[in-house]
Amino acid sequence: YVRHVRQLASDGAYRREAGEYLCDGVKTLREALSFGARVTSVLWKEHPGEITVPDAAQYVAPAELFDYASPMVSSPSPLFTVAVRGCGKPGKLRNALVLEGVQDPGNVGTVIRTANAFGVDAVILTGGCADLYHPKTVRATMGAIFRQLVLQLELPFLKDFLSDQSLPLYGAALAEDAEEIRTLDLHHTALAVGSEGRGLSGELLDMCEKKIIIPMQPDSESLNAAVAASILMWEQVR
Repeated sequence: YVRHVRQLASDGAYRREAGEYLCDGVKTLREALSFGARVTSVLWKEHPGEITVPDAAQYVAPAELFDYASPMVSSPSPLFTVAVRGCGKPGKLRNALVLEGVQDPGNVGTVIRTANAFGVDAVILTGGCADLYHPKTVRATMGAIFRQLVLQLELPFLKDFLSDQSLPLYGAALAEDAEEIRTLDLHHTALAVGSEGRGLSGELLDMCEKKIIIPMQPDSESLNAAVAASILMWEQVR
């Protein structure tokens, strides 16, 4: 079981094959249970916890073995595994945030957490973003992974999906023809943000009806991807 936990933490292909991902902490476990996530197993540190987890295999490990199993330094007890939920066809979306090529798990998790806080209907990951179920992504969502709709779509399917949803796509870009977000109505749109280093790909920008920009001081070249996405989502729902 400890080998299984360690492999879930380190190997994305193994996570996909197992259909499970790894979480930690009592607060996160309570949220998982509250929002209907299927917790499949729990590993407690030194002694069993007092939380009832129906239908989950439960284990207790001494501190040294627990710390060996955990991917995090000073990970709180318990570690627990959650079944990847199936994602059927979503209903009608009012808005969405698209992330392309954002490879830092902390940034991806932060965007999911922020989208959930602001009431953005969906986060769409495309173009080689960090694994949604990487432990660092999951931890950065602070439980929002159990509540927020997150879709993973390859670029060829993104355009048709947004068209079916009647959501125009606007892309954040450092371009001369980009329009300031303060001058636009961003309700009922999908807003796309790329990685801080590369920005959006030409392929995705070609799908966009508009290019948009966050006004900044002239000597500021760019913002962190999660910060930029947060500002755009705030304007989208304001």
